[in-house]
Amino acid sequence: MEVILKQDVAGLGYKNDIVKVKAGYGNNYLIPNGFALIANDSNKRLVNENVRQAAHKAAKVKQDAEALAAKVGDLTIELKTKAGESGKIFGAVTALQISDALKAKGFDIDRKKVVLKESPKQLGTYNAVLDLHKEVKHEIKVKVVGE
Repeated sequence: MEVILKQDVAGLGYKNDIVKVKAGYGNNYLIPNGFALIANDSNKRLVNENVRQAAHKAAKVKQDAEALAAKVGDLTIELKTKAGESGKIFGAVTALQISDALKAKGFDIDRKKVVLKESPKQLGTYNAVLDLHKEVKHEIKVKVVGE
C-alpha cells in the first residue's frame, strides 16, 4: 500500500513523501492518526501542487538549517553526571539532556531532532547527530564526564 505522509514520521519518511507500507500499518495507524493519506491520483496531484507552491519556503528552511549547522560547527557538549568508580554512569544520557545543553549554549534545537548513535552508559566521548532538515544532518561530540 502506498501512502503520502502528512508529517514527518521517524523511521519512515518526511512530509509529502510517498512511501510503501504494509496495509495494516497504513489503515490502522497512519491514516486514522492523521499521519498519512492514501496515495491515489487526486491526492498525489494535490500534494504535488502544494509542494510546488511551498518550494521557495522549503529552500529557505533548508538554508536556515544549513546556517544553524555551520553555526554549531565542531561543538563539543560536556555533560556532567554521577558515575561509579569503574566509569559506569548511573542512568543514561538522553537526547533531552543534550538538547538542554545546546539551549544553554544558545542553540534552540528540539530534543526530537537529536539522535544518539549509541546510548552513553560509560564516561567518555560519544557522537550525536542533529537532524536539522531531511537533507541537513550535523554531527556533534558529546563528552560525558563525572561530577
